[in-house]
Amino acid sequence: MLSILIVNWNTRELLRACLTSMSNHPPSEAFEVIVVDNASTDGSAEMVREEEAFGVWRLAFGDQPNAQRPTPNALRLVASPTNTGYAAGNNLAFAEACGDFLLTLNPDTEFVDDSLDQALEILRAHPRVGVLGVRQVSPDGSTQHSVRGFPSLRGILGDLFKIKAWDSYRLSSFDYDQEQEAPQPMGTFLLFRREALADVGDPKKPFDESFPIFFNEVDLLYRLKMKGWGCLYTPKAKILHHGGESTKLVRKSM
Repeated sequence: MLSILIVNWNTRELLRACLTSMSNHPPSEAFEVIVVDNASTDGSAEMVREEEAFGVWRLAFGDQPNAQRPTPNALRLVASPTNTGYAAGNNLAFAEACGDFLLTLNPDTEFVDDSLDQALEILRAHPRVGVLGVRQVSPDGSTQHSVRGFPSLRGILGDLFKIKAWDSYRLSSFDYDQEQEAPQPMGTFLLFRREALADVGDPKKPFDESFPIFFNEVDLLYRLKMKGWGCLYTPKAKILHHGGESTKLVRKSM
C-alpha cells in the first residue's frame, strides 16, 4: 500500500489541483492520502473536508487522529490548530500512515501521467534503494535542478565562488535525463521504503524536528546513506512543480 503525505499551509487552490491530479492519475494499487493542514487561514482544511476531491472515493477520518484505519483510496485530514512547521507536520502524517511505501509530497505539485505507478515499480526493482526522487518539471516544461550533494565546507565555498572543481553541493553537471544515484533530491517528492525508515529510527516520526526547514530531509537522507540505503533519481517518473508557494508567503523568515 502507498501512503501519500502532504503538509499544507495556505495553498488551498494548489492543494485542490494536486488532489484532483491524483484522482485523475491514481496508482493502480491501494493508497491513502493524508493531508496535514498547518492552521491555514485560506480555507484549505475546509476545502479538504467539504469537497469531494476524490469523486466516489470515501473521505474518511476528518481530523480525528485515533479513528479506525481508513479503507483503501481514502483521503484523510489532520487539521493542526497551530502551524507545527514542515518536519513536525510530516511527522504527524507519518504517525497516521500505514503504507509500506510513503511519499512526502508538496501541495504545489501535480501529476500528469502514471508516474506514481512508475515510481513504485522502480523502487520495488531496487531493494536496497531506500528513497526515490523523480524529475520535477516547471509549468513552462523545463526540468528543474532538484538534486544536491550533501553540504560540506568545500562544496558550499565552491558554490559561492563558482569553483567547478569544488562543485559537490550544487551538482551543476548532474544529468537529469539519466537514472542514477542522487545524494539529496529536494523534498518536493520523496518516495520512501518503510523498511529503510525503520532502519534509521522511528518510521512513525522519521524527521528530526530540531533541524530548520530545508534541512529536515537532508538529515534524513544522510542517515539513510550512512546505513547503506541508496537514494535514486529517475527521469522516468515526473511531477509538475509550481515551486515554493508556501515559503514565498514568508520569504524573509524562510
